[in-house]
Amino acid sequence: MTRSYTIRTYGCQMNVHDSERMAGLLESAGYTRAQDPDVADVVVFNTCAVRENADNKLYGNLGHLRPAKVANPDMQIAVGGCLAQKDRETITRRAPWVDVVFGTHNVGSLPTLLERARHNAAAEVEILESLEVFPSTLPARRESAYAGWVSISVGCNNTCTFCIVPALRGKERDRRPGDVLAEVEALAADGVLEVTLLGQNVNAYGSEFGDRGAFASLLRACGTVDGLERVRFTSPHPRDFTSDVIAAMAETPNVCPQLHMPLQSGSDRVLKAMRRSYRSARFLAILDEVRESIPHAAISTDIIVGFPGETEEDFEGTLEVVRRARFAQAFTFQYSKRPGTPAADLPDQLPKAVVQERYMRLVELQEQISWEENRAVEGREVEVLVATGEGRKDGATHRMSGRARDGRLVHFAPGPASPRPGDLVTVRVDYGAPHHLVSDGGVLAHRRTRAGDAHETGQRPGGAPTGLGLPSFGAPVASPDPAPGCGALVPEGAHR
Repeated sequence: MTRSYTIRTYGCQMNVHDSERMAGLLESAGYTRAQDPDVADVVVFNTCAVRENADNKLYGNLGHLRPAKVANPDMQIAVGGCLAQKDRETITRRAPWVDVVFGTHNVGSLPTLLERARHNAAAEVEILESLEVFPSTLPARRESAYAGWVSISVGCNNTCTFCIVPALRGKERDRRPGDVLAEVEALAADGVLEVTLLGQNVNAYGSEFGDRGAFASLLRACGTVDGLERVRFTSPHPRDFTSDVIAAMAETPNVCPQLHMPLQSGSDRVLKAMRRSYRSARFLAILDEVRESIPHAAISTDIIVGFPGETEEDFEGTLEVVRRARFAQAFTFQYSKRPGTPAADLPDQLPKAVVQERYMRLVELQEQISWEENRAVEGREVEVLVATGEGRKDGATHRMSGRARDGRLVHFAPGPASPRPGDLVTVRVDYGAPHHLVSDGGVLAHRRTRAGDAHETGQRPGGAPTGLGLPSFGAPVASPDPAPGCGALVPEGAHR
């Protein structure tokens, strides 16, 4: 009998990408995606170790599954990802009904571990210390017919004091440019319109094989891929952001006018304590250069409030950089301790009330700036890639949703055009809200695509069923969780 599976994903884009690989591996091994995730034969948790109380959330979820496991001993539970890499055997000790634990470096072992656990009737724990198979060489079940993730590197060589990612993902490993480009070309041939290049620090790409210009070259190479409409990347580090990358962004038509670059703090003293290896003046100079070359670029960021030792003067420095930077959106986070990070042992940890008060002031400022920046787009025509995951805004207006080329979320009235997710439409912006744009004037132009055809038939171009999801940054987010390293997907529990 065919066994069904479901995957519950937490954390950053890397985890989303890894979950697509896990799904591809399981389907290659004969599993099918569960129609009802609550009654799957195999439940996989792809965990994050960065979120506050990540372990409590995991064990709470595992506890909820225990009665189902008791009722159905053939059901299997697997835990992978960053928390599995960190906690190892602790998971099976605290939740002995878990069947498989695997780490960030051995995603490809999942089907084998599940089969071994069934055969041996015992938990299987396999945590490798270094990467043996690059995840992007594994089969994938993509969650979208029109957008795809492409990992160009894994791991990170930085030593930011608030971040545990390098300890869990390892040192940076770069894929060869030809392998990356081959995957991008294959996705485009499959009907994908948009790819997002992934890495913990994408603009350090090439350091492993000694080519500091490799990332700019890769962006330009993506511009030659037939059928590829949009290229995004996340996340760069200000330290490694160079003029050749800006030139490549400006001169390559399908590279989107969007940049997500984590600030973390506007205080030079705090940046030094964070080991961020740049200062606020350098950060702002990069933004000036980007805007000179790409005037309509939408720039987003991550900011941590309340880092240990942050004074009111330090925080005012952050507010001043935010005022000058004019971010289109920001992911704002309250600092809290993460075991295993150097910052957890720093003196002068701030009281929660102080952090909360500063956080609210930052959110208020950024909300106002986001609103002003979105109002400035009113009257402009924008191209929108119609999305699946965003769905219709509400039943009263029947608006549909998608992303403009600069990453902004657009709710639009489709009118008689009837676009499908994956199609491209042009609309005129009537109103800029703090977190999205609105167009009620109808579709000015509509281009049907192979990805739209795939959605309409329930099949993506490669033949596998189409899932749901919009791989993008989401609306401006305020969250009490700390920033997950460099670059964030919308955090679990975040509010808008």
